[in-house]
Amino acid sequence: MNDTIIVMGGGIIGLSCALELRRRGAEVCLLETASCGGQASGAAAGMLAPYSENLESPDAFFMLCRESLQLYPDWQQQIRELTGMDFEYTACGSLYVAYHEADLLALESRMNWQRDYGSSAVILQDQELFDAEPGLSRKAIAALLTPEEHHIYAPDFVKVLKAACLQEGVRIHEHLDALDLVEWKDRIEVRARSGRAFTGDQLLVCTGAWAGAMSDLLGVRIPVQPIRGQICAYAWGENRTPLNHMVFCSQGYLVQKGNGTLVCGASEDIAGFDSSVTDRGIRRLMQWNHKVVPVLEGLTPFHRWAGLRPSTLDGQPLIGRLPHADRVLLAAGHYRNGILLSPVTAMLAADCAEGKPLPAWQQAFRPDRFGTAATRMDAAGAAHSMRRS
Repeated sequence: MNDTIIVMGGGIIGLSCALELRRRGAEVCLLETASCGGQASGAAAGMLAPYSENLESPDAFFMLCRESLQLYPDWQQQIRELTGMDFEYTACGSLYVAYHEADLLALESRMNWQRDYGSSAVILQDQELFDAEPGLSRKAIAALLTPEEHHIYAPDFVKVLKAACLQEGVRIHEHLDALDLVEWKDRIEVRARSGRAFTGDQLLVCTGAWAGAMSDLLGVRIPVQPIRGQICAYAWGENRTPLNHMVFCSQGYLVQKGNGTLVCGASEDIAGFDSSVTDRGIRRLMQWNHKVVPVLEGLTPFHRWAGLRPSTLDGQPLIGRLPHADRVLLAAGHYRNGILLSPVTAMLAADCAEGKPLPAWQQAFRPDRFGTAATRMDAAGAAHSMRRS
């Protein structure tokens, strides 16, 4: 592939796509209005848990998540080898905890269908459960153990991914403040507030929660909105019983990181592009987490933060080429699964850039599936502005 491709957005999706495109021979220029990984990517808990996050059935979205999980061991190892840099990648498995007899049937049903799709899950009960996870509340009656699920320390991973891009020759421009898409039909031209222009053959939009702002210009409905996710972390030194697995329940998750912290997330609310942390949001986490791990009762988290998750109307990402704008591709709207879906999105976006169509089962992620925009601007002389607060 000899094209010059402009990637708008420096989160984990943009960086992953840029790396894969460059490795396939494209000239790649990545544009970021702030800092790479400074939004949802850097704020993520980094769980790679498609079985725990998809509870109902093996739909297309679950299949996409599962495929990405299968790519992750080789993907993260390649990035290590490219850079010689290390980051936390923990193959610890997960526990999905139940507290009522009525929930056992749901666990069994989930276990049965997920076993047909690569899981080796088993249900743990009684002393076997507390031997596996000693810190759990004794009110838990069972948990679904899924050994295949892992987690990664997202802030470090994003830094190493950026280093891999630079080493492979991706040109990265950060702190551009604002970007205007001024041409996208005959060629691609994106202009920074400073007046500097970036030109290319194709454009890949990876702007996360801000992708919806391009709807009018491109004439396609891109219903992406920010959902604020608030997370907190507790100091978890040697004097406390460690968590051996990621622990999920109906209220949220707990995951222990190698830096000695226990991460609890995530409360969600609609707050526009406001990424501030609220007492109410953190209280929601503190109201349930001690019922899962009793030692948390009365403890105060030492760190609190929030990220804006890019949600679509159907909860599924937008991946692929716009049929009426053959120079423009989208990879956005990954909601809570940007970290998990980064390798498979990179592969699909690069395939599309090479002119390959999405496989039939992946048509569920077509970027034009929501129809045309209510209004459409003529691209000739029109400008789309991308700014982040």
